[in-house]
Amino acid sequence: MKDYGKYDRPVKICEGVFWVGFRDENTNLFCNPYLIIEDEQAVLIDSGSRTDFAVVMMKILQAGIDPGQIVALIYQHYDPDLCGSMPNFIDMCDNPDLKVLSEQSNKPFISHYIQREKYHLLYSINDNNFGFTFNSRRLRFISTPYAHAQGSIVTYDEKTGTLFSSDLFGSYSTQWDLFLELKEECFSCNDYKDCPNRNIYCPFPDIITFHKGVMPCEKSLKHAMTKIKKLDINAIAPQHGSVLTKKRDIRFISEILESFKGIGIDGIF
Repeated sequence: MKDYGKYDRPVKICEGVFWVGFRDENTNLFCNPYLIIEDEQAVLIDSGSRTDFAVVMMKILQAGIDPGQIVALIYQHYDPDLCGSMPNFIDMCDNPDLKVLSEQSNKPFISHYIQREKYHLLYSINDNNFGFTFNSRRLRFISTPYAHAQGSIVTYDEKTGTLFSSDLFGSYSTQWDLFLELKEECFSCNDYKDCPNRNIYCPFPDIITFHKGVMPCEKSLKHAMTKIKKLDINAIAPQHGSVLTKKRDIRFISEILESFKGIGIDGIF
């Protein structure tokens, strides 16, 4: 049985990057906010739902960060499972220089999460050369349109080579662990419904089901994966599912995602 108690505190992914999420035992759709710390400043990516706010805030404090040290909230699309706690964090940070960053086409939707007098905190990543730098640490934003929202983006941490992949590489995770590492036999297997090696759990059905249901079509997923494959990635940190830290696993799952058929509307017609 998994020791989920170890996830009661922030978990370090790599240098200066922490998972500050919440495992809800009643759902298979785990949401993963991430905190990036550089010296005395921090950035929070996809802060989570409103109901998760207290747990996420507690883990940020456990990571040694006061809310006033958060200089930016990044939202990679506008769904409530990652934006719901936005007003709570804006109020808690109480930072006049705080930036709420997202792609331009997301702003009309994101604006509904915050009070009108705080609209000035909303910034478009399109206006800053698709990047954000704090304490010399640069985050690069890559547009992945319609994967799944029109304004979907992913965020690349140039310091560690970590890609915060939003819904891409996500999973419904019927047997969740924060980290996923493929077994050697996985690389030669193509039967994801009936594991020939009789492993207790195969992650691919959950990954496939998630992408087929969430992504709108094959073209949007393939386009996003084509852009991602150009990056030198050391770790994948998705909004849902598990973190990948092995380059071989990342390459293998990337190839599977790029070749998926029957995605979204293409699975109906």
